[in-house]
Amino acid sequence: MVTAGIPAPSDIPSDAPGAGTGSTSFYLTTPIFYVNDAPHIGHSYTTVAADVLTRWHRQRQEDVWFLTGTDEHGQKVMRTAEANGMTPQEWSDRLVESSWKPVLTTVDVINDDFIRTTQPRHTERVQTFIQDLYDKGEIYAGSYEGPYCVGCEEYKLAGDLVDGTGEFAGQKVCAVHGKPVEELSEQNYFFKMSAYTDRLLALYEDHPEFVQPASARNEVIGFVKQGLQDLSISRSTFDWGVPIPWDTTHVLYVWFDALLNYATAVGLGSADPADAEKFARTWPADVHLVGKDILRFHAVTWPAMLMAAGLPLPTTVFAHGWLLVGGEKMSKSKLTGISPDVIVDHFGSDAFRYYFMRAIPFGSDGSFSWEDLAARYNAELANGLGNLASRVAAMVGKNFSGSLPAPGALTEAEEALEVVALKAVVDAEDAIDRISPNEAINAIWTLVDATNMYLTEQEPWKVAKLPGESTDDGAGVEGGRLATILVTAAEALRTLAVLLNPVIPKAAQGLWVLLGAQEPLGPLAAQQVRAAGRFGALPAGTRVTKGESLFPRLEDADPAVPATTSTTASA
Repeated sequence: MVTAGIPAPSDIPSDAPGAGTGSTSFYLTTPIFYVNDAPHIGHSYTTVAADVLTRWHRQRQEDVWFLTGTDEHGQKVMRTAEANGMTPQEWSDRLVESSWKPVLTTVDVINDDFIRTTQPRHTERVQTFIQDLYDKGEIYAGSYEGPYCVGCEEYKLAGDLVDGTGEFAGQKVCAVHGKPVEELSEQNYFFKMSAYTDRLLALYEDHPEFVQPASARNEVIGFVKQGLQDLSISRSTFDWGVPIPWDTTHVLYVWFDALLNYATAVGLGSADPADAEKFARTWPADVHLVGKDILRFHAVTWPAMLMAAGLPLPTTVFAHGWLLVGGEKMSKSKLTGISPDVIVDHFGSDAFRYYFMRAIPFGSDGSFSWEDLAARYNAELANGLGNLASRVAAMVGKNFSGSLPAPGALTEAEEALEVVALKAVVDAEDAIDRISPNEAINAIWTLVDATNMYLTEQEPWKVAKLPGESTDDGAGVEGGRLATILVTAAEALRTLAVLLNPVIPKAAQGLWVLLGAQEPLGPLAAQQVRAAGRFGALPAGTRVTKGESLFPRLEDADPAVPATTSTTASA
């Protein structure tokens, strides 16, 4: 039997990640986040990383699709809604519109789609998928008895629990949330996940790129080698979820529902030919970005589901680390969540994006501190990049009336700076392909530092006073040494505008305007990354204007900020 919208097995390739569709698009997803509270910087950390990566791929002129969204089913959301005197749908609608969608604008994220698991396009397609698995014999009726963490929305194994402390002393608690688990005993439907143990291990062995970084892959392999159990995929004690199509007294386990968003959002399970074409063009996903606490769902449960359905696997599941405040992961219960608005309102969205993408190696845990953010803002953004742009624009304005001159003969100094630019492009490209935005920014910043050093060593302010470098009325001479220095610095800034556009888009656009590059070269977004490091693109006569500072220096850069009560990432 072939269910509408689910490809026949004969049409499906092997378990090789990314195989089978002939797609040339770049498809990246964030987790979908629980709506039991407003977003904090931990959620935005993931989403900004996704935005940097997808903007970079767009800058390569690739066909990009970037999905984010919200997970609105499950017991945790239901209980939160009840505690606030609302239905789960009312609560979800309010949080999505008042908090989750607006935060994307706050941190300057450009996503192509926003999926909600309560949307009919998702729930109907989920039912199509689950019915197909049932018809294939991948699901059976059974009973479940054991510990369940509502915070994780996860059935726990004995090894997942730790001894409680304080008020929970003497009890077994969830290692993630530090709260006691609930003992469940229900009649459920089960997915035959244990049947995929060997295929999953072969996947990790043959395709190490499937789970990244290496530490995450090793964790997953160790977990699967212990042996997989069949997964309970339904609940019958509450009704806030997707109804099981053949037994509506059950709703689908929230993770089985949530994971499918990555495929339903691009057309899986739809009978519409346009959706089928979109799915064929877009799927499989190239990158799923997830927090390390939800790695097993994405690296074990999700590929097993796809294998059972005969669908191609995503190329990479990348698990990044946690953001820590005071040495602890941000959480609602410990009041360590910080709203992105608090940071953006003071430092701006570019500084928010830059800091979290550069200060923390992607894939590792990292601590946030106001002092470090303020120091990096002033030293690297205001003094490093912002002051560089202002100096070059001011000197072109003073010596050449704001018109970029024709350069003279190049020396080893100019050639060396271009080599730095070319290497920055290559190294940043490589880092992006390894999903390492912090290393990409480090590579780009070598050009910021080298250009500042170039100006320090070449001393254009002194060159301007040398005989033959200016006319009687003080105007700079075309083709002179001063002209060469300033044109070279302007070319370095042009390279930086292109490379930094995915990271700090507002400042990069400001730099593009400062350089007057729009008229001769076209929009910043149309500039190819791979060609950005080659100097000589800006023609003589290009109008350079100083304008406002890209990063005004902030005297009060360490505000006293209260923590918000936001939750951790979900699916």
